[in-house]
Amino acid sequence: MDDAAAAQRRFDELVHEALTAPFVGWGFDYLAGRWQESPPPWDYRAEVVARLQAGVERLLDMGTGGGEWLSTLQPLPPRTVATEGYAPNVSVAASRLGPLGVRVVAVDGDDPARLPFADGAFDLVINRHDSYDPAEVRRVLKPGGWFITQQVGELDGIELNRWLQLPVHGAVSLSYPGWDLAAAARALEAAGFVVVKRQEAFPPAVFRDIGAVVYYLRAIPWQIPDFSVERYYQPLLALHRHIERNGPLTVHGHRFLLVACRD
Repeated sequence: MDDAAAAQRRFDELVHEALTAPFVGWGFDYLAGRWQESPPPWDYRAEVVARLQAGVERLLDMGTGGGEWLSTLQPLPPRTVATEGYAPNVSVAASRLGPLGVRVVAVDGDDPARLPFADGAFDLVINRHDSYDPAEVRRVLKPGGWFITQQVGELDGIELNRWLQLPVHGAVSLSYPGWDLAAAARALEAAGFVVVKRQEAFPPAVFRDIGAVVYYLRAIPWQIPDFSVERYYQPLLALHRHIERNGPLTVHGHRFLLVACRD
């Protein structure tokens, strides 16, 4: 078998595996050693833990996924609630968090305009990479309550979009156009929050093979909304050959952190 045929066979095998591999909850164990994301320069967990240790009885975790991250914060406040907008994850989260005393509430993941909770229901609301309405977050917080969020900005993984979308569409799309630290901070302040901490960073992430790229785009469909292997076959094959010749593909995330207090 010549080199071109071997490369084609490896491409086909990696893509097939990525298309058939299961994706459960919000974990990327399948990509261990094949995709590596560097953390931002702040510690979101430390921010949350510090606030919990200051005294929190009522906690809301927005967009808990499969409950993986929230479960690591044990012991949790006595009245902890988690929301999840992706239907397949609700039962996964309930199975993981229910034994910890956490109630999991299904919400419309496409419409954060209304949270199904009473005014002032929580001391602390945390949100890691989920959409939110600043006015709604303020409504469900008690006066003096806190909101801590780490968000994904508009330029997240833009190099991947350039590799794949430019040859097909001649342009790239942004998953979250206009969404960055400045815009989010302004919206919180307009809703009546005092922002006490704000940081933004573009940490690198590495894809070591084309199968990792395909699996990632399956799991993160908003990165390239019309993604399919058939539609993007040629740029995927070109990217595979690039990785095989030159080594892993490095892209950059877009993350920002906001810590805010309700007035």
